[in-house]
Amino acid sequence: MAPAEATEAVVETGRLPGWLEVTSMDLEAQGVARRPDGKVVFIDGALPTEWVSAQTQRRKNQWEQAVLTDIHRESALRVAPRCPHFGLHAGACGGCKMQHLDAGAQVAVKQRVLEDNLWHLAKVRPESVLRPVQGPAWGYRYRARLSVRYVQKKGEVLIGFHERKSRYVADMRECAVLPPHVSRLLLPLRALIHGMDARETCPQIELAVGDEVTALVLRHLEPLSASDLQRLRDFAAARREEGVCLQWWLQPKGPDTVHPLDPEADEPLLAYALPEFGIRMPFKPTDFTQVNPHINRVLVAKAVRLLDVHRDERVIDWFCGLGNFTLPLATQAREVLGIEGSEALVARSRENLDRHLALGHGLAPTRFEARNLFEMTPQMLVADGYADKWLVDPPREGAFALVKALADLHQAHLAGQRSPTGWQPPRRIVYVSCNPATLARDAGLIVHQAGYRCRAAGVVNMFPHTAHVESIAVFDRDD
Repeated sequence: MAPAEATEAVVETGRLPGWLEVTSMDLEAQGVARRPDGKVVFIDGALPTEWVSAQTQRRKNQWEQAVLTDIHRESALRVAPRCPHFGLHAGACGGCKMQHLDAGAQVAVKQRVLEDNLWHLAKVRPESVLRPVQGPAWGYRYRARLSVRYVQKKGEVLIGFHERKSRYVADMRECAVLPPHVSRLLLPLRALIHGMDARETCPQIELAVGDEVTALVLRHLEPLSASDLQRLRDFAAARREEGVCLQWWLQPKGPDTVHPLDPEADEPLLAYALPEFGIRMPFKPTDFTQVNPHINRVLVAKAVRLLDVHRDERVIDWFCGLGNFTLPLATQAREVLGIEGSEALVARSRENLDRHLALGHGLAPTRFEARNLFEMTPQMLVADGYADKWLVDPPREGAFALVKALADLHQAHLAGQRSPTGWQPPRRIVYVSCNPATLARDAGLIVHQAGYRCRAAGVVNMFPHTAHVESIAVFDRDD
């Protein structure tokens, strides 16, 4: 195009040919634009409302993946990332994807993702949108899996998240989303591992921070020498002098082999509190607990409030884990049943329950049972008995078998078949989700096949600066 024609194009359209208008963001925090022929372009680093140029890195018939090269009109919501390791450059840390977007706008994007999934995948629109659950945007990540790699050519150890779209470990010297005291440990940990005999056979450190204790689980492929074990003890002792209660755990093989470095040591329990309910939850560093304890406290309180449990009601907590929702519900209901897929996890849940009962907590009768929740049937659902309310908190795979069994029972009822036990569906379901796609899939069944309406839904910003969308939805029956 001649210079005069290019100038005329800018005057008329506000852009030059080849510029792309970014209209939205996808689940991977990529800007979404369209070429003049309608072809979708996903642009890493671009934000909605921006006009950009981008270099295509992958091309398919219906879409392209590209990386941002120039911003011609910048979004008012673009901000300077706090972390020096964030970006599109080679070696950038892949732990966060949205530090360049205002924190409030991140929540709005996630809310749109939730609503789009509910509508486009399930044709479900919530009757109301819940106020987002938000909390600290920095220093919130109390659980993390950090990769460890000894780089022989450089003669140094790297500890951190992987680089963007790479299997290599980022050269992290600080991290703004980890708690400050953990961020300050990154360089000392690098020096510790570098000085160990096993520096080439320790691929991972798993982090778990409780209210009083910080636990580090060291994965080691070969037995540790006596001198290495002492180095770990000395490292923990030095941290205690700095005011950090640090515990080392060791993992020689799979997750079942995790054990404390010194099992006989009299040390505080790794635990978190739910003070609104008088609950304190001990856990092991490899147990599933929420990454963000600040948000978890608010989420539990909100879920219990939305469930609106009365003293004469029975509640089932599906996918109950260690009892994160079960025990708070037991302070409100007449009876609570927590169901989880693992016998070992159920045993831990019972231990937590017994510990609270021994302390004299006024909890309703509560049971924990093991059940394969991915193979639920209508018969199994009826056998677990009627409950006035359900709390459903599945993993990313969702709760398809459970809600399918519920839908099948409703369809059988519509066909004139009645349960011989007089079983009835719950009046309300509160569904906590970590995957908007599987929530939408399940919501479609709950609404269109099981006889419920989606009363409300909203996002829970459990992972600020990432594309992860946590959400909560409320379903009610009219009859």
